[in-house]
Amino acid sequence: MNGSAPLSRAGARGNRSSLPSLGSWDWGRKGAGTASLWSSVWGGEGQGRILQRFPEKDWEDNPFPQGIELFCQPSGWQLAVERPPPSFSVAVLTDINSERHYCACFTFWEAVDNPQLQKEEASEVDEDEGPGDPQPAQLYAPKSLVVVSRLDYTEVFRNCLGLIYTVHVDGLNVPLETVIGNLLTCTIPIAGGSQRTITLGAGDRQVIQTPINDSLPVSGCSVSQLFRQLGIVNVLYLFCAALTEHKILFLSSSYQRLTDACRALLAIMFPLKYSFTYVPILPGKLLEVLSTPTPFIIGVNSFFRSETQELLDVIIADLDGGTVTIPECVHISLLPEPLLQHTQTVLSMVLDPELEVADHAFPPSSIQPSAQKIQDKEIRAVFLWLFAQLFQGYRWCLHIIRIHPEPVIRFHKAAFLGQRSQTEDDFLTKVLDGMAFARFVSERGPPYRSTDLFDDLVANQVKRIRQEEAMPRKVLSHVKELAEQLFKNENPYPAVAMHKVQRPSELSAQPRPSGGPTPACFPHLDEVTVQLFIDHANAKLKSAPPVVRPELKSMVPSGPPLVDFVDRNGNALANSARRLEVVRNCINYIFDNKMLEAKKLMPAVLRALKGRAARVCLTQELNQHVLQNRAVLDDQQFDYIVRMMNCTLQDCSHMDEHGIAAALLPLVTAFCRKLGGGITQFAYSCVQEHMVWANMQFWEAMFYSDVQKHIRALYLETEDGDAATTEQEAGWSGSEVSALELASEQSRLWPTLSKEVQQERVQKEESTVFSQAIHYANRMSYLLLPLDTSKNRLLRNTGLGDGESVSNSYLTNSIAGSMAESYDTESGFEDAETSDVANSVVRFINRFVDKVCNESGVTNEHLKALHTMIPDIVQMHIETLDAVHRESKRLPPIQKPKLLRPTLLAGEELVMDGMRVHLMSDGREEATGLMGGPPLLPAEGAIFLTTYRLVFKGTPVDPLVGEQVVTRSFPVASLTKEKRISVSLPMDQFLQDGLQLRSCTFQLMKVAFDEEVASDLAEVFRKHLHKLRYPQHVQGTFAFTVGQSTKLVVEHKTKDKNQSLKTLSKNLVKTAKRTIGRQYVTRKKYTPPTWENRSSLPSEMDEDEISVCEEPDQSSLTLSSTIRSSDRQTMSNVVERACCRDYQRLGLGTLSNSLTRSKNEPFRISTVNRMYTVCRSYPGLLIVPQSVPDSTIQRMSRCYRQSRFPVVCWRNSRTKAVLLRSAGLHAKGVVGFFKSPNAPTAGPSQAESTSLEQEKYLQAIVSSMPSYSEASGRNTLSGFTSTHMSSSDSSDKLRQPKIGALMKQVMGGKEDMPGTFSRGGKWGSIRGSGRLSAYNPDVGNRLAGKDSPQPNGGPADTFFRQQRAYLYIIGDKAQLKGGKQDSFQQWELVPIEVCDVRQVKNSFKKLMKACVPSSPSSDPTMTFHRCLEDSDWMGLLHRVLQVSVLVVELLDQGSSVMVSLEDGWDVTTQVVSLVQLLSDPYYRTFDGFRLLVEKEWLSFGHRFSHRGGQTLASQGSGFTPVFLQFLDCVHQIHLQFPMEFEFSQYYLKFLAYHYVSNRFRTFLLDSDYERIELGVLYEEKGERKNPQVCKSVWDYIDRLHKKTPVFYNYMFAPEDEEVLKPYSYVSNLKVWDLYTEETLAEGPSYDWELARGRQERLPEESSPDRADGSASAPNATPTPKSHRRIVWPCYDNCSRTLPDAITKLLQEVQALELELGQVSEKWKETWDKIKTTQRTETKLESRHSFSTSLLMSSNLSHQRRSQGVYLQESGVGSSINLSLDCEASAGSAPTAGRTSTSTLYSQFQSTESENRSFEGILYKKGALLKPWKPRWFVLDKTKHQLRYYESRKDKECKGVIELAEVEAVIPGVPTMGAPKHIEEKAFFDLKTTKRVYNFCAEDSQNAQLWMDSVQSCLSDA
Repeated sequence: MNGSAPLSRAGARGNRSSLPSLGSWDWGRKGAGTASLWSSVWGGEGQGRILQRFPEKDWEDNPFPQGIELFCQPSGWQLAVERPPPSFSVAVLTDINSERHYCACFTFWEAVDNPQLQKEEASEVDEDEGPGDPQPAQLYAPKSLVVVSRLDYTEVFRNCLGLIYTVHVDGLNVPLETVIGNLLTCTIPIAGGSQRTITLGAGDRQVIQTPINDSLPVSGCSVSQLFRQLGIVNVLYLFCAALTEHKILFLSSSYQRLTDACRALLAIMFPLKYSFTYVPILPGKLLEVLSTPTPFIIGVNSFFRSETQELLDVIIADLDGGTVTIPECVHISLLPEPLLQHTQTVLSMVLDPELEVADHAFPPSSIQPSAQKIQDKEIRAVFLWLFAQLFQGYRWCLHIIRIHPEPVIRFHKAAFLGQRSQTEDDFLTKVLDGMAFARFVSERGPPYRSTDLFDDLVANQVKRIRQEEAMPRKVLSHVKELAEQLFKNENPYPAVAMHKVQRPSELSAQPRPSGGPTPACFPHLDEVTVQLFIDHANAKLKSAPPVVRPELKSMVPSGPPLVDFVDRNGNALANSARRLEVVRNCINYIFDNKMLEAKKLMPAVLRALKGRAARVCLTQELNQHVLQNRAVLDDQQFDYIVRMMNCTLQDCSHMDEHGIAAALLPLVTAFCRKLGGGITQFAYSCVQEHMVWANMQFWEAMFYSDVQKHIRALYLETEDGDAATTEQEAGWSGSEVSALELASEQSRLWPTLSKEVQQERVQKEESTVFSQAIHYANRMSYLLLPLDTSKNRLLRNTGLGDGESVSNSYLTNSIAGSMAESYDTESGFEDAETSDVANSVVRFINRFVDKVCNESGVTNEHLKALHTMIPDIVQMHIETLDAVHRESKRLPPIQKPKLLRPTLLAGEELVMDGMRVHLMSDGREEATGLMGGPPLLPAEGAIFLTTYRLVFKGTPVDPLVGEQVVTRSFPVASLTKEKRISVSLPMDQFLQDGLQLRSCTFQLMKVAFDEEVASDLAEVFRKHLHKLRYPQHVQGTFAFTVGQSTKLVVEHKTKDKNQSLKTLSKNLVKTAKRTIGRQYVTRKKYTPPTWENRSSLPSEMDEDEISVCEEPDQSSLTLSSTIRSSDRQTMSNVVERACCRDYQRLGLGTLSNSLTRSKNEPFRISTVNRMYTVCRSYPGLLIVPQSVPDSTIQRMSRCYRQSRFPVVCWRNSRTKAVLLRSAGLHAKGVVGFFKSPNAPTAGPSQAESTSLEQEKYLQAIVSSMPSYSEASGRNTLSGFTSTHMSSSDSSDKLRQPKIGALMKQVMGGKEDMPGTFSRGGKWGSIRGSGRLSAYNPDVGNRLAGKDSPQPNGGPADTFFRQQRAYLYIIGDKAQLKGGKQDSFQQWELVPIEVCDVRQVKNSFKKLMKACVPSSPSSDPTMTFHRCLEDSDWMGLLHRVLQVSVLVVELLDQGSSVMVSLEDGWDVTTQVVSLVQLLSDPYYRTFDGFRLLVEKEWLSFGHRFSHRGGQTLASQGSGFTPVFLQFLDCVHQIHLQFPMEFEFSQYYLKFLAYHYVSNRFRTFLLDSDYERIELGVLYEEKGERKNPQVCKSVWDYIDRLHKKTPVFYNYMFAPEDEEVLKPYSYVSNLKVWDLYTEETLAEGPSYDWELARGRQERLPEESSPDRADGSASAPNATPTPKSHRRIVWPCYDNCSRTLPDAITKLLQEVQALELELGQVSEKWKETWDKIKTTQRTETKLESRHSFSTSLLMSSNLSHQRRSQGVYLQESGVGSSINLSLDCEASAGSAPTAGRTSTSTLYSQFQSTESENRSFEGILYKKGALLKPWKPRWFVLDKTKHQLRYYESRKDKECKGVIELAEVEAVIPGVPTMGAPKHIEEKAFFDLKTTKRVYNFCAEDSQNAQLWMDSVQSCLSDA
């Protein structure tokens, strides 16, 4: 608060009383001040005024502060009803020169008459009083006595003012004028540590002690009090907040405490001084000060608490409540660890010594904390110790840039932080940038001054502090020593009992009752008397000799340097001596011209240079090779040195905290090479591209350190000349004198020098600085002007013109020169484009020169001279550079590796020839060598764009792996994102333009174009890439254009119609027109679905599209009558389609005349959609219920989105339940599906009819089920059990409870996603939605398998069966709103939440970023698994699998299911396909899977083109991998059931790759309709012009499958009719290795010819089995002797380099056949032969369990069968015995198939005790006529056995019951010879395929336990 600031005064209400006052005094030389007495009276609120002040004129050196009356009554001047006791507080005012004035204010209260009573009418009451209150006759008004002084002696002031009051109240016979005169004239000694007794002449005396050292703050007990009020942590928060310049507000109801708290906070900040607003007591009238933007420490009375609430950025400390409130927006940087921890520990030892022994059994008798005064000093000592640690070694970072006339000192912040490795530390950085530290440097920087405790601590005790740092007890004893010194400083003399101050007598001090006599008012004093006293004292002072305080100046010691302690922290990177050795050797090789050696070491050197020690080593080594500031190198040497410099600078931060750039600065101007024409190129022209050169702070620090060196040299010379003698006396040897020591010596001598010498020295120093400024202007222009000045690199990359640089130098702006202003007004430069390089550099250098010259006192003439020189320097340099640039271009280019051309597919052509690029490493670390292995990336080579792929081919930059070939490629069609980037090439300074290309085949190419690639060429490349990626029409994709000329691809026009269009579409349309009759045909454009907001194909064949309106009843038209004979050909194609073949296999209907079709078939094949008129995206032939006519279908289809009405797609051959698929209903909710009858409808007749037709349709499906037709004979549903339902299929019974659980999981909302069951066993989604009334309350019970109590007491499971609905409709939660349940419970809705397409798209993006990150993660928490979890990809798979398993369960239980989700072409397709795959083993074979994909994905119109963004039209919709998600689900199932699939994992990866590659036409277009339209659906077989080009992926797979077993799964051994039920929890799912693997040797292996083509060209001796595609990878060793191979995981194709055992054996068989000259047979035939012989052998074996079998090596992770077999993870090549006889005859199937699984465990030789799941004693009935015997039984879940032993301790197993053979566990009855006294319920039987075992437990409970355990083993299976 500035004393001179105008203080606002509110208009006073009420009246004002008159008031006395008191005068001024002299506290020694410093202490002139005024003291005033005042008082005031208020009605409501009034205003104080000064009654008297002494002296009446201001002291010359001490003006009277304004507005002092506000501080006497900070909460306002008011009258009181009762007399309050006198009060005392000290306010602090700061004047304009930031001097502090202490106002000690003593307030007492005097009686005045109540002005209210004098009014005529008493009825008018003051608004503050209640109306009934009697008015007191007397009120009390405050009066204040104030002493204002520049010295802070609180107690003395309290005593003096108290004495004046006592004299007045007790009426002592001492004139008040005398007391005041004495007070104003007493003098205080100057010398530190002296004491003086003073008296005011009223029989009093006081002793005043002055502190020994002025610089240490005096704190009394205030610090310990603050800690008591707020606690350790809170005070530390305030401490850090004050140091980092936050706003702090103290609240308390006591003014004195506010002052103390503020004083305490300042005391613990020592040696830093607070330089912002400091107002310990802020009057209420000035509260708006709190909203100031600058930091402050302010105290405010709690009375005003409410007004501080809305301050958003102020930290509020409530002293009375002990709390510190930090607003949300304020972040306080805390002390760095471990310092914070140490400080807290030591503080708690000081404040609470009992804490340590609180747990001791025999605590010491008493551990008391020190007395408060001592404790106060101990706490301050802790903070001193803390600062000594924070600032130790600070003097080594000071630069002294001028010694005379005044020392000018700067602090090198970057070096200070760098040496302690704390550049990142927030707290320290903020403190060093703060004002307090700037003041610290300016006050403590000078080397010759008086020192104090802190200087001593930093200089002499650092070593001790470091050693004791982690030992709290030792720290404590050190702290106590320091505390003693602090205490001694404040109290230099033992306390003397000489104080004697009168206090008012008891009587007068007590507030008197209102009736008693009141003392007289404080009298008006005689000014003349007081003035005489003052004049008299002044006269005395003048005659007295002047008091001179001797200043003890000395050289400030610097303390130990910082370096040692950084090494001790171990942060000086673990740089082994070996690394430094490598750097040294490499440099020596370079200068010895051993270039080959140097080249080999180079990569290692560049890696080593990541460490700081190696970088320092580099600068030192290079320094040794510089002679007379110059080192001329040849081209190659120059190149290597520059690369090393660049690499070194690349890892330096812009602060250059380790001084690496500083050390390189002289070197870059020393190393050079000769170019032609006598021109020299220096190294600086090649290392400019680094941030550090554009950082103003770096240049300032460099400049100051150089100036310091020169100034030191300047004085060392004079020393040597003049004063060699003094040097020896001082005991220095000239070489070791630091600049600060020198400066100190010079400062000491300064006063002794003559004026001329002084003048001369000042001039010398000034010219030294000036010459350095010129030197630096040159240096800066070297590093800031780019070699090619036409390229404005600098402006683009660095912050040259980013306004002012933040500087670490501390001069206020007022000093920072007038000259600067002309340049600094424009912040930076106008516009980077327009201003040329020269101007920007001149401006940057000018700013620098202004700053440093002003700070270091360069004269204005010199500064002007500099400003005129700079543009010339820059211009001159530009001219030199132009010549260098010209010549450097003529250098012969560095030899670059030859470009390798990629192999192309047949029909694939190059669009653009190779462009030279570097392939940079991305976030995957395998290839960079960071995880061990060779650094394959970065690699140098070329990128090729072909009609099909984007290929990079090249060789690693690292010469050690230079002979390997690196290939990375992906199909152009799979590109998902392309962005421009700037990359710095390895070992090259320039940033290159580059591209980052991401593909959905999980590949990322980060390429940087070589400088030889013109930028416009790169642009052409991007355009071509874009054109190829998004062709105008699907006919522009590679699958169509393959084999055509390249030109066509690049300039593909839409008018170019595909010539090979078939007549089919024309025929179809003609037929349609003829058949339907002309009046029904209207032309209409195909409008794509609106909600996707984008048009699907802009097809050219719109005129052929037809739409059929209000058709005639077509049920009469059967297929044969519709189509003319001429078009039969087309229809036969339709019939050949996959769907029809499958429908016939499933018995869902055959294509025959309606007459011959048997009427009792429930379903028929309908041709209603043969013209694609009902539904565009459905196939032409559909399965519908027999009883539903086509006309109904046409009407009903409109209720469904996209007209995708329910059709049958699969039927369970056992239960005859059917699976239907459809889209969701239109968004109106369930369109009258089960609409409540009274709901208002728009068009009653139509809506009703469609809703009825829907009901009929569903009813037709329900009645098609045999279970329904049987049940419908009886009317009641309760009696219903179908033959199948009650069959004794035990496994089926075991599964019952699962459905309910599944249901709950699938339907539970998001909160119970992970499979927790939803509330109360009902459906969470329905119960929670509050719409219970709409549903039958039994629904949930029914599904979840909860039985209602039975009236007839029948068994629960039959009840569960009876209640099941015939048809479940799986629908979207959002859709199934407000529907009414079907009353007969024939169908039921299952609302689930589906993942929408956007979710899949976003999830996939995140998955790609997790698996193929574009750069290494800077955030250590974002590990691969974390990113994978964030993507939620696994969660989506879990959801799809979960729903599918639910549907499988329902179908398996005999209910039909209709899946109608979204538009019926994404999630519906996934679920329906997975259900069929899980339920029907046929789909797990090659043919079946192909058929499944063709039927469900292609025919039923999954929008491949749209979801894959294959054309320009669908570009905006992005890539949504719905099909990939399905394949991933299949992969998960494959992992869990490896023996159930005929195809291998590779087959799935192959499809995943090619469904986005556009190499085949299979996955193009969105529906059969579109495929027919383009003529690609039925291509004639003989039509292939080019036999090489396969148009269908299936044909390609078939061909390849014949040649090689790569798609085949050797473990394929299916069980009959096996229904798979995989686990779907995320914990059971694995990340597909498709996402993470890569083979850099050959690129993706899915284009088989490319991979194989490479194999065949290998040298012969590697391996004889080349012809087969599975030969080894290309880096086979050239020498035939060695058989050792190295396989690199990210380089080689592991499955080919290390084929599995069977593939290897097959290859060997083939090789042998070739050798013997036999015709080699197909691998499949060989394999089948082996399998059949194997099976016959097995049958001959006498015992099943030990069948010999094939040795298989496999990478099984684990195995699942219906029995629940598990295998441990087995390494490659471990042999697992599997019997392959699962297809044995029906009778032995269960036995053979099942026992074989137990043989899997023969390899686990473990002791029995390891796998005991449940054990105990059971009685077992022996064989016929044998007695019951107790045995110890062990149930083993792992081995799936029940074993028994004689007794518990017996190791020898007596017998085994294989659980695989167990059929049922049922309660038994006691038989003959059973143990007596055992209840009947304790018996139970175990029924196996061979016999029945009878058991008896000890009691019924035990028996139940055993039964449950066995049962759970069986159901787990």
